[in-house]
Amino acid sequence: MRRWNGWGDDQFNLELPDGGRQFLEDRIGTATPLSDTSLDAACAQVPASRLPEHPEVVTTPEDRVRHARGQSLADWLAMRSGDFGVFPDGVAYPESSQAVATLLRYAGEHGLAVIPYGGGTSVAGHINPVEGEKPVLTVDMGRMNRLIDLDRESQIATFGAGTPGPLVESQLRAQGYTLGHFPQSFELSTIGGWVASRSSGQQSLRYGRIEQLFAGGRIETLKGTLQIPTFPASSAGPDIRELILGSEGRIGLITEVKVRVTPLPAHESFHVVFFPSWDKARTACRKLVQNRTQLSMLRLSNATETETQLALAGHPALIGMLESYLSLRGTKDGKCMMTFGITGSKRQCSNALKETRSICSEYDGIYTGRKLGDKWAAKRFTMPYLREALWQLGYAVDTLETATDWDNVDHLLSRIEENLRNQLNEEKESVHVFTHLSHFYPQGCSIYTTYVFRVADSYDKTLARWKALKDSTSAVIVNNRGTISHQHGVGKDHAPYLPVEKGELGMLAIGTLCHTFDPAGLLNPKTLVE
Repeated sequence: MRRWNGWGDDQFNLELPDGGRQFLEDRIGTATPLSDTSLDAACAQVPASRLPEHPEVVTTPEDRVRHARGQSLADWLAMRSGDFGVFPDGVAYPESSQAVATLLRYAGEHGLAVIPYGGGTSVAGHINPVEGEKPVLTVDMGRMNRLIDLDRESQIATFGAGTPGPLVESQLRAQGYTLGHFPQSFELSTIGGWVASRSSGQQSLRYGRIEQLFAGGRIETLKGTLQIPTFPASSAGPDIRELILGSEGRIGLITEVKVRVTPLPAHESFHVVFFPSWDKARTACRKLVQNRTQLSMLRLSNATETETQLALAGHPALIGMLESYLSLRGTKDGKCMMTFGITGSKRQCSNALKETRSICSEYDGIYTGRKLGDKWAAKRFTMPYLREALWQLGYAVDTLETATDWDNVDHLLSRIEENLRNQLNEEKESVHVFTHLSHFYPQGCSIYTTYVFRVADSYDKTLARWKALKDSTSAVIVNNRGTISHQHGVGKDHAPYLPVEKGELGMLAIGTLCHTFDPAGLLNPKTLVE
């Protein structure tokens, strides 16, 4: 069953390997965990529903608890402490576009706030109800989870918007196809949520981000049904499809998603290269992507993340042999790990591997084969479970991500890490900070930073630590030529920083668009635009 107060399946746990606790204690100190509330205690706090009766709306406390929060660290603290704040007044589980349209009419008639819920994986506050006079209806799209149609000639598949990643791929795989969209939240996040938040998958170098994959679909709005036809390309004015991408539930509820799919590849493999320095590693990655080497994914860990990953890998014999080998080759302290994937026909993959190894060797990269790459691939969707293991030891972990042009990467990365590392100095608290570049473009790349800190002696103080880290670093990002989000979306947490990126006129345009579809402000209030 889905874990009610954290990530994923409650029967699965990712244990911290031997030595992992000592590694953290050496860097940020011994920690003491906070106590968790129970599901029964959380349910006991749920107030009476304010919703008018409707046959499709469930108002039981547990349903409302399970739909009250997403997966940001603030959400985690709320769920673990039991201090949820606001609960939705009810949850609906529609099974068709027509049912969604009916629920929107009901909401319009009674002045209800409506929050769309996909996989509940938001780390930016997308699905959190806010305090207000309007009763809140959360619409869980999870029963709209099947492949509706597959046009083999055009290679366009139509899915219910609530289809989670594993069901997207399993239903396509049975027909010989793949979408190829693999965010880290793949296990739980949904295809409609990917569109609504402009998601990026780990293999976007081959398949593209969701904006390249989204071909059209159906959106139910308070003004009626919006159908977006599929065209390979069009010059017929502004693209309505682009208005839906990243709309985060403010325009309407996406119910059907049409996507561009690809035949299953004949071959796929993942590999690792180590570089002696960050400068050489980053330059090699830039050359690979600007050279348009046919990779499906590319990830570069800085020295601290490389050290952390190897320490927490859980394969001491293999890592020991690796460290000895790299040391003999002159790559020891300050080394950076690059993981890359190649996907396609055997000939394409052979050529891509040869070209990648050649470019890496120009920058003293040491190719170490597939063992570490295969281990990365095996665990790439389970890493969010590590938050649970760290929490049980008294550590909180969160991430920040952005993207910027190549000429600004080192500057912005340095400012982000420096701000996080020093933000709790007044409390004499250390923060363990490390970064990787996770998505690459000829003009720039994303920057994905993880930070770990000790919980305080109360939930309120721990939340205050997180806010100090999150808010100050978000300001650093937008004031240093970074986007407030490359892949997590805006939600409520990032909305205060969006005006720096979009400008006054841009914010007016976004606000006007939302008002056109939702003049009463019922759809996902305070998300995207305040």
